Amino acid sequence: MSILWLMALSIILVGLQALLFGVNNLRRFSYSRRFSVSNAFEGEKVELIETIRNEKLLPVPWLRAESRIPIELQFAREQLSPSHEVSGGMYHRSMFFLPPMCLINRHHEVTLSRRGIYEAGSVALATGDLFSLARKKRQMNFDCSILVYPRLLSEDELPEPAMRFLGDAIVKRWIMPDPFLVNGIRDYAPGDPLRDVHWKASARTGQLRVKLRDYTTDPKVLVLLNIQSTQNQWSDVPVQFVDMMERAISVCATLCLRALRYGMSAGFGSNACLNGTHGSGKGIYVPGMGGSAQADKLLETMAKTELHMELSMHTFLESLEDVNGEDILILTAYEDEDLLSAVQKLRNRGNTVTLSAIRQ
Repeated sequence: MSILWLMALSIILVGLQALLFGVNNLRRFSYSRRFSVSNAFEGEKVELIETIRNEKLLPVPWLRAESRIPIELQFAREQLSPSHEVSGGMYHRSMFFLPPMCLINRHHEVTLSRRGIYEAGSVALATGDLFSLARKKRQMNFDCSILVYPRLLSEDELPEPAMRFLGDAIVKRWIMPDPFLVNGIRDYAPGDPLRDVHWKASARTGQLRVKLRDYTTDPKVLVLLNIQSTQNQWSDVPVQFVDMMERAISVCATLCLRALRYGMSAGFGSNACLNGTHGSGKGIYVPGMGGSAQADKLLETMAKTELHMELSMHTFLESLEDVNGEDILILTAYEDEDLLSAVQKLRNRGNTVTLSAIRQ
């Protein structure tokens, strides 16, 4: 008889705890996730941070957070454990025990393997009692995205025509100081002409200072990418040419940032489209400007560039009617009569145009 009473009491206790935790687990509870940064370069490591709060006196026996993660976000292998696993490289799972009145921050190291914009804000939460009799689920969505910029290349990785193009633009930038344009002052150096001495600044500081002059020419660098891997390509870039085009975008990013670093203006264009703009019939064009804000704009544009052809390259070049007097580099995997004809029209408007071959 005592055994029956013990079994009955056990069943009642199990039922009560199932009712208690089933009703209260998701009360006074919050979950959120975010990346440690909003943007980073391809190949860099960032953190995905999960924050969980249990603001009640009752513990949560177990909590499971599952979400679909883009395969381009690669978790560190040492983090692949029963409490943190990736199934097929597509699903991320975290398990938690939440003591009463607690705050938990869990940091997951993520390697950004490819350029693009990635969302990781949709999470399915599941929780239950000690024996998993009373389960509850909740779907949550957060603003959890990261913008992955193209990888920047070293000089050895840049194609020779691109390096020569940038070198010519840099030489043009520094060819001759303008005696009427003063851009600041600096310390005197042996060989500086006396006419450049800033006498008021020298008297004020007690040391010789000279005027820092600006330059007569201010080249505008425009880097254009032909997203067509072949003359007959339409729509998306074929799988076998994806890595080639990704490398070409890295070349574009590297050249534009180097031009800005040397004080020039830089712009970017392509017959591709931006993320979410398929079918617009328009390419991408960021007019040349200088400054750090332009660097951010160019990197963001290239991060959002999709490997999808919106129009033929020669049609895109002919649409650049307002581009005059710029140094243009065109990265293309092929040349044909239509493309060369459009290039000649750009040259006729006072632009210098260099073609650089994209190779696998």
